[in-house]
Amino acid sequence: MALQEIPISDLSINPFELIGAEWGLVTAGDATGFNTMTVSWGGMGVIWGKNVVTIYVRPQRYTKRFIDATGRFTLSFYAPEHKRALGVLGTKSGRDGDKVAEVGFTPLFLDDTTAFEEARLVLSCRTLYADDIKPECFLDQSCDSTHYPEHDYHTMYIAEVEHVYRAE
Repeated sequence: MALQEIPISDLSINPFELIGAEWGLVTAGDATGFNTMTVSWGGMGVIWGKNVVTIYVRPQRYTKRFIDATGRFTLSFYAPEHKRALGVLGTKSGRDGDKVAEVGFTPLFLDDTTAFEEARLVLSCRTLYADDIKPECFLDQSCDSTHYPEHDYHTMYIAEVEHVYRAE
């Protein structure tokens, strides 16, 4: 299947199912170097008059350096048969080897960033805003104690969805 660009208005998805249950990949970088990681936290909506996604990346994740360096990333989603590959891509670091080759995914370079030919849906995004989660801002302290025992607070990125691609 080839990815074809579609208007964002043609999307008909359940973001809770797509991100929370099916997972996806956040990928940043280009043909000279890129990394990817599994994502199961995030959101979609409208802010500042723009269609946006929100993703969360821990400071130790290798993909973070590529997002910070380029200000661009893709958020991509896959058919259920790729769930094992997403598990590998979420648990192994690109610092330690070629995990993309290990799962057999094919890099696709588009919009000055990277996605994979195996995706069924790709959102190509440009970062608008980034900030670190701050422990003093939790109104429900159980979120802090449950999700941050190591105090490795995520960076939150709000990014405009500039292009949408769907497998045809």
